[in-house]
Amino acid sequence: MPLDPYLLLLLATVGLALLLPARGTAADLASGASTAAIAALFFLYGARLSTREALDGLRHWRLHLTVLACTFVLFPLLGLAAGALVPTVLTDPLYQGLLFLTLVPSTIQSSIAFTSMARGNVPAAICAGSFSSLAGIVLTPLLAAALLGGTGAFSGDSVLRIVLQLLAPFLAGQLLRRWIGAFVVRRRRVLGLVDRGAILLVVYTAFGAGTVQGTWQQVSPARLGALLAVEAVLLAVMLLTTWYGARALGFGRADRIAVQFAGSKKSLAAGLPMAGVLFGAQASLALLPLMLFHQLQLMVCAVIAGRRSRDPAEAPDADADADDGVTSPGRAGPSRTGAGTGTRSG
Repeated sequence: MPLDPYLLLLLATVGLALLLPARGTAADLASGASTAAIAALFFLYGARLSTREALDGLRHWRLHLTVLACTFVLFPLLGLAAGALVPTVLTDPLYQGLLFLTLVPSTIQSSIAFTSMARGNVPAAICAGSFSSLAGIVLTPLLAAALLGGTGAFSGDSVLRIVLQLLAPFLAGQLLRRWIGAFVVRRRRVLGLVDRGAILLVVYTAFGAGTVQGTWQQVSPARLGALLAVEAVLLAVMLLTTWYGARALGFGRADRIAVQFAGSKKSLAAGLPMAGVLFGAQASLALLPLMLFHQLQLMVCAVIAGRRSRDPAEAPDADADADDGVTSPGRAGPSRTGAGTGTRSG
C-alpha cells in the first residue's frame, strides 16, 4: 500500500495550521499570498497544456466523452445521492465537502502512471486527464454554484473571483505559451515544486482559518470514520462502473484501463486551490473529504494496477472484445498506439 510522500507534507501542513494558525495581520498576509499562489498555479497549468496535443487526442473522442461523463455527471449524481446520509451519518459541512470532491476534475499524473503500470492505453489516459482538467476550470465552479449555491458557501462575487483567480491566469498562460512553453518544459521539476508549495500554502491558510474559527470542534472521530466509509463505497462504485461500463460500450482492454483510472479519480492538485477560491473561510472542512479520497484512491488503484500488470497478454475477455470488433491490446490497431509502452508520467 503506497503512502504518497506529498500527502505526508499536506498532513504536516495541517498539523502546523492546527497548532500555529496565522492570526491578525499574519492571517491577512497568508490569505493574500494564497490568492497569488492560486493565480500562479493556474497560470502554469495554462502554460503547460499543449493545444496541439489536446487537438490530436480528439481522435479518440468516445473515450474522452466517457471519462468526462464519469467525472462531471456520474460522480456528481452519486454525490447528490449521498445527501440522504445527512444528518444521520454525515454532518452538513462534511457532506458539502464530499459533494464538492465529486465535482472536481480527474487526475493526470497518477492516471497515467497507473494506466502504464497496468499496460493500458497511455496516450488516451494523457489526453483524458488533460481534457478533464481543462473542462474542470469551467465546469467545477459552475456545478459548485448550481449544487452548493444554496448552502451559504458562495457569496455574490464568487463568479468574479473564479474568473480573476482561475480562468484569467489559465488563459494568460495559454496565450503566452508560445514564448514561455519551452522554458516551462525545461524547468518542469522546479516549477513542480512551485505548484506543490502553492497548494501547501492554500492548505495552511484554509485549515488555519478553520482553527481560529473553531471549525474542528464540529468534527468527531466517529464522523471522520463514517466519511471514510462513505468515500470507500463511492470509489468502489466508480471503479466497477468505469470498468464494466466501458466494456459494455465496446472498448478494448487497454482503453478500459484508461477509462477506469481516469474516470474514477479526483485531482487533489486542482481541487484544493478551487476550494480555497469557492469556499473562502469555510474551505477547511471542504478540503478534508478530498484529501481523504486522494489517499484512498492511490492505495486502491495501486493494487488494481498491480493485478492488471500480471494479466496474460491475451486477457480472458479478449475474445468477447474481438466478437464486438474491438481491437485487443495484444493485436495491432491504430487506437492502441502507445498502449503498454511503459510510458511514465514524468
